[in-house]
Amino acid sequence: MNFEAENANICRKLSELSEKARKSTLIDSSYYEKMDVKRGLRDINGRGVVAGLTEISEITSKIIEADGTCTPIDGKLYYRGIRIEDIVRGFIDEKRFGFEETAYLLMFGDLPSDAELKSFKEMLGNFRVLPLNFVRDVTMKKPSVDMMNVLQRSVLTLYAYDDNADDISVENVLRQCLELTAQLPLLSVYGYQVYKHYYDDESLIIHKPDPTMDTAENILKLLRSNSEFSPLEATILDLCLVLHAEHGGGNNSTFTTHVVSSSGTDTYSTVAASLGSLKGPKHGGANVKVVKMIEDMKTNLMNFSDCSVRNYLMQILNKEVFDRQGLIYGMGHAVYSISDPRALILEKFVEKLAVEKDFVDDLELYKKIERLAPEVIADKRKIYKGVSANVDFYSGFVYNMLGLPTELFTPVFAISRMAGWAAHRIEELSNNGKIIRPAYEAVASHRKYIKLFERKN
Repeated sequence: MNFEAENANICRKLSELSEKARKSTLIDSSYYEKMDVKRGLRDINGRGVVAGLTEISEITSKIIEADGTCTPIDGKLYYRGIRIEDIVRGFIDEKRFGFEETAYLLMFGDLPSDAELKSFKEMLGNFRVLPLNFVRDVTMKKPSVDMMNVLQRSVLTLYAYDDNADDISVENVLRQCLELTAQLPLLSVYGYQVYKHYYDDESLIIHKPDPTMDTAENILKLLRSNSEFSPLEATILDLCLVLHAEHGGGNNSTFTTHVVSSSGTDTYSTVAASLGSLKGPKHGGANVKVVKMIEDMKTNLMNFSDCSVRNYLMQILNKEVFDRQGLIYGMGHAVYSISDPRALILEKFVEKLAVEKDFVDDLELYKKIERLAPEVIADKRKIYKGVSANVDFYSGFVYNMLGLPTELFTPVFAISRMAGWAAHRIEELSNNGKIIRPAYEAVASHRKYIKLFERKN
């Protein structure tokens, strides 16, 4: 049998087996209600099942009345008990960057003094380096088209360079987490530069980071061929890092951090697992979908009147256009209904960047979608809890204006969220001691074993 025929035969068999596997795992949906199973760890009203305690961050989006009913309110997000709006206002008013201060707050519980913040930044600057020949031996050895795959492989490989990789004492874990917080920007940008070189035949430019620069500045310096950026660009990228650093502890990737940490495994395995979670389009990849959705709208609409945009949004919900998933990306959130505080903060800064980058017309389209989408969703849905723009709606637009390639949208999210993962990993190791093991109800019928020669083909 020749190779092509053999390959076709394997593909046919895999197709048959995959259908068999799919059918063997289908569960009658009525069982979930009958056995009171919280699908997605959420009850019928969308409230998350309480799986742990945390002091790191808090989300409030509703008031629960005495009779158990919920009244939605404007969303609020707290980092270590401090409202995100106050944190942002603090460093913006003082005209400085905020991500390092935020990372310190999340990991250590308090806002740093001037001396503590300076020392923390110096430590991150010293850690902002990769092992000797790592880029040549690892990053360039096998380029990938997916930068989250690059991050996972790179983080797992760093295990081999750590003489105390399996030590899960808080002191050692903190050292590892701080190193990864400093290294993720390098791993992300270098991975992208190598990908563009090998797959798109572009020049390979590898800049060294500047230990005196903050994280946002270094990302732009490493990414751009001339290493140049404006103060406003760095300020808004830094703001995005702050807004994405943490989100309540119950999000998918942070819960993954808790689950994997509870097994007692090493930091590199834990972070690689969290990166795998964040890679999913239902979690970290949503802002890429927003940008692509709006580009598709710009390609297919003759004008952007309210009527045209409204009709297009309805077509999206009807699975007639774009990716035919029936989702208006960037609208709605599992927790927030009236407003996402991160989106409200980011929106205030978008206009300045849109003017500087000549994206004013695009901004008007974004605002129009933000205004019309809730109305369209309300018309379409029979049950309507209310939706608003979430942080992904504007973050993708910001990254687009900054010239960040879409391949780096989710890695930038990971760079930011590493601060939250670090805090939660230390919290899990410090408090629990029990492996996280939720229960699953078995619904299969019991059967007898049949000997091989008695089975039907």
